[in-house]
This record gives sequence, structure tokens and C-alpha cells, in this order.
Amino acid sequence: MKIMQKLLAFVGLLSLCALFVYAIQDAPTDENFEKKLINDYNVYALQVPNNLDFAGERMPLKSPDILERMDKELLVNTYWQSNGLLMFKRAKKYFPIIEPILAKHGIPDDFKYLAVIESGLTNAVSPAGARGVWQIMPATARENGLEVNDNVDERYHLEKSTEVACRYLLKSKEELGSWTLAAAAYNAGNSGVSRYLREQNVNNYYDLLLGEETGRYVFRIVALKEILSNPTKYGFNFRDKDLYTNVPTHKVTVDTEISDFTKFAEEHGINYKILKIHNPWLREPKLNNKSKKSYTIEIPEKGYYSSIN
Repeated sequence: MKIMQKLLAFVGLLSLCALFVYAIQDAPTDENFEKKLINDYNVYALQVPNNLDFAGERMPLKSPDILERMDKELLVNTYWQSNGLLMFKRAKKYFPIIEPILAKHGIPDDFKYLAVIESGLTNAVSPAGARGVWQIMPATARENGLEVNDNVDERYHLEKSTEVACRYLLKSKEELGSWTLAAAAYNAGNSGVSRYLREQNVNNYYDLLLGEETGRYVFRIVALKEILSNPTKYGFNFRDKDLYTNVPTHKVTVDTEISDFTKFAEEHGINYKILKIHNPWLREPKLNNKSKKSYTIEIPEKGYYSSIN
């Protein structure tokens, strides 16, 4: 009986060692990716890194409430796996467009993660009327030179809306004094953050008592930054070919009315759906353009979509 118990214990130890070796493997390659798609799912408490920062401004993680709030956002975003994988996929597609525009304006690269929490890198529509990847309100868009109407809404134009977001953030940084407060102001407004600072007699985001959304805002940004920068650390396994990529396009300039975008698309070897995918700022199946304004329309290069039958 004792021999049998020892034998079973030895077999159990070997099994545990095998599971441990399997658990610490690196991200899967093409060869072993299929093997990873088994029930090796586990839930772990996470260790909050002690050196987290936003735009070079360190988080005061020695404060118990700051640590707990950061822990919450890391847990929520790590274990919302489907959303997390989509963020990795979309980031590969859209970050290369956003990053150079931020750099051109002197905006820290960390602000690309603000776009992630604002819209999930989609052309989202908020109940308050904000739209696009950067969730810009109509008045802010028009104040910064974007066209917003039923026919054309340039808040859906990623490059142009990123330019507007940069100008807003620069103004916030100048008024409020830190990038962290500038990020918070993107959610609560410059005047709102200034009022909170004044009323509570503090000078930084982490000392403010805020409403739920603004109070979580910077923590969510930092959580997404940490996770998207360290996929395997947080259990996300994928290959580069699993991520989304941009379809190469060429630009067509128009300065006249276009009465039928279906025909316009067909003339350029695509259909209306593909035209709208690459130009979501065109809101109607025609372009009014009574002012003869010059617009640049993106047309995908040949060979990336099925031909029109």
C-alpha cells in the first residue's frame, strides 16, 4: 500500500512539473500555436508594477487608494480578454497613423492609449454626441477647423481628428501644468478640472476626489499602456499575422460635387462599401460641395479586395 502511495505521489509530482514547464512557455510560434488552444485558462492576482507612469509622470503607488485603483484597472482589462485581443489587433493598424502626428506636435506617445479608452480605436458615437476615434464634440471640431454636417463629418477622419486632439491637449497642458491633468481634462474639460483643483485645494490628479469616469480615466489609460506593451506578461498570445493591418491606398483629389458615390467607387475599381470603409467621414452617398472645396479621398490599391462582379 505504501509503495502504491509513493508511486502515485511520484506520478503526481511529474505531472505537476510538466504543467509548470508548459505554463512558462513563451508566446506561441506558428508550430505550437494550435497546441496552446486547449483549456490552460487560469485566473491570477496581478502584481502592480511599482514604476508605472503616464507621459513620464510617475504614479504615486505607495498611496493605498492609488494602488487599489490601479490594481482594479489592470484586473478589469487583463481579464476582459476578447476586448484586449481586439485592442492589440486594432493598435497594429491605427497606432502607426497616430504616433507620428503626436510626435509632430510634441505630445507624449502615451496619449495614443487615450484614444484606446475613448473609443476602442473605432469610430464610436457617444450619447453626448462625441464621435470618431478621439470622441470629439461638434463645437470643438468646428472651433479647430473640421467640417461637421450631415454630408461631411471630419471627426471620422483619423489624421485630421488626431491633429485636433493634439491641439486640445497642448492647450490643456499649458493651462493645467501637467500631462496627467491634461489627460483628465480630455474627459472632464479644462474648466472642470481647474474647478476641482481650486475647490479641493490640491495641485495634481491623484489628490483629487472625482466622479467615477474621470476618477478612473488616467488609471485606465495606464492599464492599457501596461498591457499593450507587455502582451505575454498578461497572458495574451498571438502572432503578428493575427493582427490587423492597413490596406495601402492612393489619394484622389476632388473639388466638385459628386452626385453618386456608387458610380464614383466603381470608376475606381471598388464598391460603395469599400469606399466608405476607407473614407468614413463621407456621411452620405453623395458629396454636395457647393463651395468647391478640395477633398482628398482614399482609394485602396488593387488586389486587396475581391473584384466587383
